Amino acid sequence: MTSAVEDVVGLLEHATTRLQDRMAGLTDDEWNWQPVLGDGLVTIRWRLDHVAAALGEERNRSWLGADASGAPTVGAATGADAAVTAVADASAAFAGLARGLGTTAVDPLGSVAGPYADDSRLSLVLHVVDELVHHAAEAALLRDLYAATRSA
Repeated sequence: MTSAVEDVVGLLEHATTRLQDRMAGLTDDEWNWQPVLGDGLVTIRWRLDHVAAALGEERNRSWLGADASGAPTVGAATGADAAVTAVADASAAFAGLARGLGTTAVDPLGSVAGPYADDSRLSLVLHVVDELVHHAAEAALLRDLYAATRSA
């Protein structure tokens, strides 16, 4: 029987693989495309950068009781391939961090988390997985919209 942590990490890894599969062959044109002109937040680019940042945030390490100095540096990607790779790398690092929780997954985040101090460490992991899942779905939709505008 698997633990709740392993179940959640399994979901994280499944969602990451699904996103990577969905973004296979992503071009820089697709990555930069704005269906709403002048709104850079409505792009695959923003979503992939946001997901990589959410997975790689320094707070993840400190809130989960790990050494924050070991956090990977996640900056804005310079192209579509780099963005997809950044998400995969940040996801793998976050999965390792989450797996390392073991029995401390039920421990509260503590004062470092401010208003979320009483929430469990696993709740933070679930929050980050939710960020991945919903932004990955948005990126997939934007990719479909891009393709539809080219075939019309």
